[in-house]
Amino acid sequence: MTKRRVCGFCACVLLCSVCNAEGDPPQFDRPGIAFAAATVPRGAISFEQGLPDFQRSSEAGSRVTSYAADTNVRIGLTDSLEIQLGTALFNYMTVRTAGAEGASHGAGDSGIALKTTLPTTSARVSWAALGSVTFATGDRDFTAGAPEYDLGTTVSMQLADKAATAFYVNLSRFHDETTYTVSPSFSYSVTDSIGAFVEAGVSHTRHNPDVDVAGGGVTWMITPVVQLDLSSDFGLNHASPDWQGGLGISVFVD
Repeated sequence: MTKRRVCGFCACVLLCSVCNAEGDPPQFDRPGIAFAAATVPRGAISFEQGLPDFQRSSEAGSRVTSYAADTNVRIGLTDSLEIQLGTALFNYMTVRTAGAEGASHGAGDSGIALKTTLPTTSARVSWAALGSVTFATGDRDFTAGAPEYDLGTTVSMQLADKAATAFYVNLSRFHDETTYTVSPSFSYSVTDSIGAFVEAGVSHTRHNPDVDVAGGGVTWMITPVVQLDLSSDFGLNHASPDWQGGLGISVFVD
C-alpha cells in the first residue's frame, strides 16, 4: 500500500468519523505497553495505526533499527466484547555493523484477538482481559516463524478527576517458553484534550535475561473521536532495546 493511499484512507476515515462523536471519549489501546481497560461499544469500530512504531537495539558492535506500520482494528461485538484484527503491512529494518550496512522491508505477522470487560463493584475500578494468537504470516525478516499465544489483563483505577493508574499483566507462549510481562503506569489529563502518562515494563523468560524498560508519552484528542499519540520507552539493561516507541493515530467510528 503506497503512502498516498494510506494518507487518503486515514483522511477519509477521519472525515467520516467526525460526525459520529457522542457520549464519553473513546478509550484506545495505543499508546503504551498496556491496553485500555475498556471495549468499544457494539457495532462501533476503532482504527489504530502506527505512523510508524519503531525500535532500536544494539549488541556486539551491531545496531538494528526497525519501523513498523502497526495496524489494529477493534470491532465491538457486544457492549462488553470486541474482536481485534492486527497486522503490520509495511516494515523497514536497517542493520549496521562495523563494516557493512543492510536494509530490508516487507509485511509482518498478523493476529486475531478477543477482548472483554470484566465485572467490578467499584465505579472507579475497571478491568479487561485480552486473549490473542499471532500467526507467522510475515515476510522472512519480519516474522516470528511460529504462532504466538497471549493472555493479558489490565486493571485501571481512577484516583481523581484527572489522574488514574493502571497495572498490566500478560502471559505469552512461544514455542516451549512462556514470557511474563508486568507494567504499572500513571496517567494524567493535562487538559480536556491532552493527556500524559509514564510507565515501566518488565518481561521475564526463564532462560533469558529480563527485559526492563521505562518511559511515557502524550495523547492529543484533535477531535472527540480522533487521537494522535507520541510515546517512547528506554531500555534499562543490556538485554532491553535501546529505544522503542512510536507516533500514531486512532479513530473511533460509531
